[in-house]
Amino acid sequence: MKVRAFRGVRPTAELASQVASVPYDVVNAEEAHALASGNPHSFLHVVRAEIDLDAGTDHYADAVYAQSARALACMREAGVLVQDEGPQLYVYELTMGGHSQCGVITCCAVSDYEDGTIKRHEQTREEKLRDRVKLVDALSAHSGPVFLTYRDCDAVDALVDAARQTQPLINLTRDDGNRHTIWTAPDPSALKAAFGTVPAAYIADGHHRAAAAAEVARMRRDGAVADDRAESDWFLGVLFPASQMCILPYNRVVQDLHGQTPAAFLDALAEVGHLTPGAPAVPAQRGHVGLYIEGAWHSLTWREGVVDRSDEVGRLDVSVLQQRVLEPLLGIADPRRDERIAFVGGIRGMGELERLVDSGRAAVAFAMHPVEVEDLIDVSDAERLMPPKSTWFEPKLLSGLLVHVF
Repeated sequence: MKVRAFRGVRPTAELASQVASVPYDVVNAEEAHALASGNPHSFLHVVRAEIDLDAGTDHYADAVYAQSARALACMREAGVLVQDEGPQLYVYELTMGGHSQCGVITCCAVSDYEDGTIKRHEQTREEKLRDRVKLVDALSAHSGPVFLTYRDCDAVDALVDAARQTQPLINLTRDDGNRHTIWTAPDPSALKAAFGTVPAAYIADGHHRAAAAAEVARMRRDGAVADDRAESDWFLGVLFPASQMCILPYNRVVQDLHGQTPAAFLDALAEVGHLTPGAPAVPAQRGHVGLYIEGAWHSLTWREGVVDRSDEVGRLDVSVLQQRVLEPLLGIADPRRDERIAFVGGIRGMGELERLVDSGRAAVAFAMHPVEVEDLIDVSDAERLMPPKSTWFEPKLLSGLLVHVF
């Protein structure tokens, strides 16, 4: 795969903690407004610019993207964000509790995305894609990185370790206790050569950002084939080795039981799996699903023959749940669009599932065992797609620490 050094736009070390924000898609407008309140330097003013417009403004209105561009320009003009004098590659370490992962912040080639060297495992939704296209086009910048992984490479590891021995550009610890540290790589050309031996990268999170970058690149070159010369033919990414990735489950809650009583629903479940009342909430292993209904936890274990273990997608618990429970028993044929289902990131814990059911906002919750990194790679290599909301990656990349302008 190809990587390219770039002149990063970043906060000064003194202002980094004020600028850095959560990704745009993990908070709603109200939460973003609360987080940015009293902090004019928060990057949420760029990625969630509706917080600075009149209440009720359509989040996809042209005025929102124009405000995003103004906010980014103002931060640069005020010196809150500065641009490195020469092209750099950067090393980014995230630490959450006892887990640490260290990747390379780089520009990835749109041509690699288009020819399948950068592989994907999820479909994009048109509304979200249009939103990201408008933002990237309005900013002439990639404001948030695509989160990618690759099979471990010793040469890359050695160069990353060397960078970590130098003085960091940014080193901050957030209120959640997660630490974010960024260094410049001493030898970008060596890293570029090392990644040239990596056969493929895999999008872990950021399918809409990657697709939007590719579409804006095509718009800027008027549809011509990418030749990697234009700055807009490169997009911001962070590449982490697969062995360091941390995937949490992506759980499900369903609003109602599709006209069934709880007893009838549990009886129907017995056709596809063994139910154990009073079992622990967290699934012990693959093939087990936690079920919370009427104030009690059950363990659902798939019956023999229910799972097609030869199918890269079909053997995933999220697939079995969709095919054997959500659609036939609860009437959820399209989980991307059905408003009766909601997805809850594993970082929120089992208490959030209990709260949603106990409050009456959901009738049943399903606690999933996390998908593994090898599953993501296998599905992507087979050019298949996972069900929506299959993976939840932690810790999250912060926005605003590095921006790629073109």
